[in-house]
Amino acid sequence: MRPNIRPANPADLPAITTLDEVCFDSDAWSAAAWAEEFARLGSDRVVLVADEGEVAGYVVLLVPGAVEDPVDLLRIAVAPAARRTGIGRQLMSAVVQRCAGRTILLEVAESNESAAALYRGFGFTEISRRRGYYAGGEDAVIMRWQEDHE
Repeated sequence: MRPNIRPANPADLPAITTLDEVCFDSDAWSAAAWAEEFARLGSDRVVLVADEGEVAGYVVLLVPGAVEDPVDLLRIAVAPAARRTGIGRQLMSAVVQRCAGRTILLEVAESNESAAALYRGFGFTEISRRRGYYAGGEDAVIMRWQEDHE
């Protein structure tokens, strides 16, 4: 069964907050931070969810009003039980479709090879690094997607 990729709605907030805690543990966003993200839906935030009768994954985008400004992919997660099923790929497909004609930026931990491989598969390329950005001194790899790379 392919999940329905759809915009998040306020009823999704508890499930997304819980999924974020499962996926990111001590790096999870607080309930207050998630409430702030949801308060900005429709202005400059887009949250898409993979819905299989429950939230199986999500992606958060910061979408500036000016089309020349890059979109920031702030967060993406897939429930552990739903990983390796194509949900991450479906969420990323929805992102690049939603952001057609725009540049997308993201950062990924250097050690997160599965996520980096997913992003490279969509044409993201490394443009820089933030040395020692993550806990333990791990680098953040900054990646960019532009439509001509798709």
